[in-house]
Amino acid sequence: MLGMGVYAQQPARVPAYRGLIKRVQPNGDTLRTYLRGDEHMHWMMTEDGWQIKETPKGWYKYAKQKKNGTVVAGCRKAHNAEKRSRCEQKWLEKNGVKKG
Repeated sequence: MLGMGVYAQQPARVPAYRGLIKRVQPNGDTLRTYLRGDEHMHWMMTEDGWQIKETPKGWYKYAKQKKNGTVVAGCRKAHNAEKRSRCEQKWLEKNGVKKG
């Protein structure tokens, strides 16, 4: 009987939704994203694999890895690949976290 109670408390091992998700930035721009991971570790990324984080104000920004290994929202708002500026692409290549 005790064994059944312990088993019932185990978290379900469910992967993140695998399909494309359309997100809307506060300014109305849309962003195509994927969720990846499981119940222990998960992240969000752009369609082409750049990790992004949502800020408290609802913006989706490219993730940046700090020297201590922590991944945080960077200063750049995320865009779909076809809408990125050359400057934005260079920033990603230098600072972005590629997860694809």
